[in-house]
Amino acid sequence: VRFYDAEAGKILLDGREVQHFRLRDYRGLFSLVLQDVFLFDGTVAENISYSFPEATREQVVAAADAACADEFIMEFPDGYETIIGERGVKLSGGQKQRISLARAILRDPEVLILDEATSSLDSESEALIQEALKTILKGRTTLVIAHRLSTIMDADKIAVLVDGKIVEEGTHEVLLAREGKYYEMFTKQMEKAKGKAAFLDWDVAENEGEGGS
Repeated sequence: VRFYDAEAGKILLDGREVQHFRLRDYRGLFSLVLQDVFLFDGTVAENISYSFPEATREQVVAAADAACADEFIMEFPDGYETIIGERGVKLSGGQKQRISLARAILRDPEVLILDEATSSLDSESEALIQEALKTILKGRTTLVIAHRLSTIMDADKIAVLVDGKIVEEGTHEVLLAREGKYYEMFTKQMEKAKGKAAFLDWDVAENEGEGGS
Protein backbone atom coordinates (compact mmCIF):
# COMPACT_ATOMS: atom_id res chain seq x y z
CA VAL A 1 0.00 0.00 0.00
CA ARG A 2 3.15 2.15 0.02
CA PHE A 3 3.16 3.18 3.65
CA TYR A 4 6.85 2.49 3.05
CA ASP A 5 8.72 2.19 -0.25
CA ALA A 6 11.03 -0.75 -0.89
CA GLU A 7 14.71 0.05 -0.42
CA ALA A 8 15.82 -2.78 -2.71
CA GLY A 9 14.23 -4.73 -5.54
CA LYS A 10 10.97 -3.87 -7.27
CA ILE A 11 7.26 -4.21 -6.55
CA LEU A 12 5.19 -4.50 -9.71
CA LEU A 13 1.45 -4.14 -10.24
CA ASP A 14 0.31 -5.40 -13.63
CA GLY A 15 3.93 -5.19 -14.75
CA ARG A 16 4.34 -1.57 -13.68
CA GLU A 17 6.50 -0.38 -10.79
CA VAL A 18 4.27 0.89 -8.01
CA GLN A 19 6.30 4.10 -7.64
CA HIS A 20 5.09 5.10 -11.11
CA PHE A 21 1.47 5.35 -9.94
CA ARG A 22 0.07 8.50 -8.37
CA LEU A 23 -0.05 7.64 -4.67
CA ARG A 24 -3.73 8.56 -4.26
CA ASP A 25 -4.76 6.53 -7.31
CA TYR A 26 -2.62 3.59 -6.21
CA ARG A 27 -4.03 3.45 -2.69
CA GLY A 28 -7.52 3.68 -4.12
CA LEU A 29 -7.05 0.18 -5.53
CA PHE A 30 -6.76 -1.37 -2.07
CA SER A 31 -8.84 -2.17 0.97
CA LEU A 32 -7.12 -3.33 4.14
CA VAL A 33 -8.50 -5.40 7.04
CA LEU A 34 -6.26 -5.58 10.09
CA GLN A 35 -6.26 -7.68 13.25
CA ASP A 36 -6.84 -4.53 15.31
CA VAL A 37 -10.09 -3.05 14.03
CA PHE A 38 -10.61 0.72 14.13
CA LEU A 39 -14.23 1.69 14.78
CA PHE A 40 -15.48 5.05 16.00
CA ASP A 41 -18.36 6.14 18.23
CA GLY A 42 -21.09 6.34 15.63
CA THR A 43 -23.76 4.15 14.09
CA VAL A 44 -23.15 0.80 12.46
CA ALA A 45 -24.03 2.32 9.08
CA GLU A 46 -21.61 5.23 9.56
CA ASN A 47 -18.78 2.86 10.44
CA ILE A 48 -19.37 0.67 7.40
CA SER A 49 -19.76 3.60 4.99
CA TYR A 50 -16.62 5.35 6.27
CA SER A 51 -14.73 3.89 3.30
CA PHE A 52 -17.35 5.15 0.82
CA PRO A 53 -19.44 8.04 2.25
CA GLU A 54 -21.57 8.29 -0.91
CA ALA A 55 -22.85 4.73 -0.51
CA THR A 56 -26.60 4.20 -0.41
CA ARG A 57 -28.24 2.28 2.43
CA GLU A 58 -28.82 -0.59 0.00
CA GLN A 59 -25.08 -0.75 -0.75
CA VAL A 60 -24.22 -0.68 2.96
CA VAL A 61 -26.65 -3.51 3.68
CA ALA A 62 -25.34 -5.53 0.72
CA ALA A 63 -21.76 -5.18 2.00
CA ALA A 64 -22.83 -6.19 5.51
CA ASP A 65 -24.71 -9.17 4.13
CA ALA A 66 -21.66 -10.28 2.14
CA ALA A 67 -19.59 -10.06 5.33
CA CYS A 68 -22.13 -12.16 7.28
CA ALA A 69 -22.88 -9.11 9.44
CA ASP A 70 -26.44 -8.20 8.45
CA GLU A 71 -28.05 -10.86 10.65
CA PHE A 72 -26.52 -9.72 13.93
CA ILE A 73 -26.92 -6.04 13.01
CA MET A 74 -30.65 -6.51 12.50
CA GLU A 75 -30.89 -8.10 15.96
CA PHE A 76 -29.95 -4.74 17.51
CA PRO A 77 -32.98 -2.63 18.56
CA ASP A 78 -31.96 0.18 16.19
CA GLY A 79 -30.44 -2.00 13.48
CA TYR A 80 -27.99 -0.04 11.33
CA GLU A 81 -28.63 3.10 13.40
CA THR A 82 -27.27 1.45 16.56
CA ILE A 83 -24.49 3.46 18.26
CA ILE A 84 -21.59 1.06 18.81
CA GLY A 85 -19.45 3.13 21.21
CA GLU A 86 -15.82 4.22 21.03
CA ARG A 87 -13.75 1.55 19.21
CA GLY A 88 -16.90 -0.57 18.98
CA VAL A 89 -16.93 -1.29 22.71
CA LYS A 90 -20.49 -2.62 22.52
CA LEU A 91 -19.56 -5.31 19.99
CA SER A 92 -17.84 -8.68 20.26
CA GLY A 93 -14.53 -9.32 18.52
CA GLY A 94 -16.21 -11.26 15.74
CA GLN A 95 -18.82 -8.55 15.20
CA LYS A 96 -16.14 -5.86 14.99
CA GLN A 97 -14.18 -7.86 12.44
CA ARG A 98 -17.23 -8.48 10.25
CA ILE A 99 -18.09 -4.77 10.26
CA SER A 100 -14.49 -4.03 9.31
CA LEU A 101 -14.76 -6.54 6.47
CA ALA A 102 -18.04 -4.98 5.30
CA ARG A 103 -16.34 -1.57 5.28
CA ALA A 104 -13.48 -2.95 3.18
CA ILE A 105 -15.65 -4.58 0.54
CA LEU A 106 -18.10 -1.67 0.27
CA ARG A 107 -15.49 0.09 -1.87
CA ASP A 108 -15.29 -2.97 -4.14
CA PRO A 109 -11.47 -2.83 -4.18
CA GLU A 110 -9.36 -4.43 -6.88
CA VAL A 111 -6.96 -5.70 -4.20
CA LEU A 112 -8.01 -6.83 -0.72
CA ILE A 113 -5.38 -7.25 2.01
CA LEU A 114 -6.22 -9.29 5.11
CA ASP A 115 -3.49 -8.88 7.73
CA GLU A 116 -4.04 -11.43 10.53
CA ALA A 117 -7.73 -10.60 10.18
CA THR A 118 -8.96 -13.71 12.05
CA SER A 119 -6.08 -14.46 14.42
CA SER A 120 -7.80 -13.17 17.56
CA LEU A 121 -11.23 -14.66 16.87
CA ASP A 122 -12.87 -17.72 18.36
CA SER A 123 -13.54 -20.67 16.06
CA GLU A 124 -17.22 -19.79 15.55
CA SER A 125 -16.47 -16.19 14.50
CA GLU A 126 -13.62 -17.36 12.28
CA ALA A 127 -15.91 -19.88 10.57
CA LEU A 128 -18.46 -17.13 9.81
CA ILE A 129 -15.80 -14.87 8.32
CA GLN A 130 -14.29 -17.73 6.31
CA GLU A 131 -17.75 -18.43 4.88
CA ALA A 132 -18.14 -14.75 3.96
CA LEU A 133 -14.74 -14.68 2.28
CA LYS A 134 -15.67 -17.49 -0.12
CA THR A 135 -17.97 -15.06 -1.92
CA ILE A 136 -16.01 -11.87 -1.34
CA LEU A 137 -12.72 -13.16 -2.76
CA LYS A 138 -14.09 -14.48 -6.05
CA GLY A 139 -12.55 -12.61 -8.98
CA ARG A 140 -10.51 -10.37 -6.67
CA THR A 141 -6.77 -10.25 -6.02
CA THR A 142 -6.30 -10.94 -2.31
CA LEU A 143 -3.21 -10.95 -0.12
CA VAL A 144 -3.70 -12.84 3.15
CA ILE A 145 -1.10 -12.57 5.92
CA ALA A 146 -1.73 -15.27 8.50
CA HIS A 147 -0.24 -17.51 11.15
CA ARG A 148 -3.48 -19.49 11.45
CA LEU A 149 -3.02 -21.68 8.39
CA SER A 150 -6.65 -22.80 8.13
CA THR A 151 -7.38 -19.34 6.70
CA ILE A 152 -5.12 -19.81 3.66
CA MET A 153 -5.70 -23.44 2.67
CA ASP A 154 -7.69 -22.45 -0.45
CA ALA A 155 -5.18 -19.84 -1.65
CA ASP A 156 -3.91 -20.11 -5.24
CA LYS A 157 -0.38 -19.60 -3.96
CA ILE A 158 1.14 -19.72 -0.48
CA ALA A 159 4.53 -18.22 0.39
CA VAL A 160 6.13 -19.36 3.65
CA LEU A 161 8.36 -16.74 5.29
CA VAL A 162 11.03 -17.47 7.89
CA ASP A 163 13.09 -14.57 9.26
CA GLY A 164 11.77 -12.34 6.47
CA LYS A 165 12.75 -14.70 3.64
CA ILE A 166 10.56 -16.91 1.46
CA VAL A 167 11.55 -20.53 2.08
CA GLU A 168 8.66 -22.31 0.32
CA GLU A 169 6.01 -21.53 -2.28
CA GLY A 170 3.09 -23.51 -3.66
CA THR A 171 -0.48 -24.55 -3.06
CA HIS A 172 -1.62 -26.11 0.22
CA GLU A 173 -1.50 -29.61 -1.30
CA VAL A 174 1.94 -29.12 -2.88
CA LEU A 175 3.46 -27.77 0.33
CA LEU A 176 2.03 -30.61 2.41
CA ALA A 177 3.49 -33.14 -0.02
CA ARG A 178 6.97 -31.61 0.38
CA GLU A 179 6.83 -32.16 4.15
CA GLY A 180 8.87 -29.03 4.77
CA LYS A 181 8.30 -25.98 6.98
CA TYR A 182 4.66 -25.51 5.98
CA TYR A 183 3.92 -29.19 6.64
CA GLU A 184 5.53 -28.89 10.06
CA MET A 185 3.53 -25.78 10.98
CA PHE A 186 0.24 -27.12 9.63
CA THR A 187 0.63 -30.48 11.39
CA LYS A 188 1.31 -28.79 14.73
CA GLN A 189 -1.74 -26.55 14.38
CA MET A 190 -4.00 -29.46 13.45
CA GLU A 191 -2.75 -31.53 16.40
CA LYS A 192 -3.38 -28.60 18.72
CA ALA A 193 -6.89 -28.14 17.31
CA LYS A 194 -7.68 -31.85 17.73
CA GLY A 195 -6.41 -31.76 21.31
CA LYS A 196 -8.61 -28.76 22.08
CA ALA A 197 -11.64 -30.43 20.48
CA ALA A 198 -11.04 -33.61 22.47
CA PHE A 199 -10.83 -31.60 25.69
CA LEU A 200 -14.07 -29.78 24.92
CA ASP A 201 -15.82 -33.09 24.19
CA TRP A 202 -14.54 -34.48 27.50
CA ASP A 203 -15.61 -31.33 29.38
CA VAL A 204 -19.14 -31.49 27.94
CA ALA A 205 -19.45 -35.20 28.78
CA GLU A 206 -18.15 -34.57 32.31
CA ASN A 207 -20.66 -31.79 32.92
CA GLU A 208 -23.52 -33.86 31.54
CA GLY A 209 -22.49 -36.71 33.85
CA GLU A 210 -22.53 -34.42 36.87
CA GLY A 211 -25.92 -33.08 35.87
CA GLY A 212 -27.38 -36.57 35.69
CA SER A 213 -25.95 -37.80 39.01
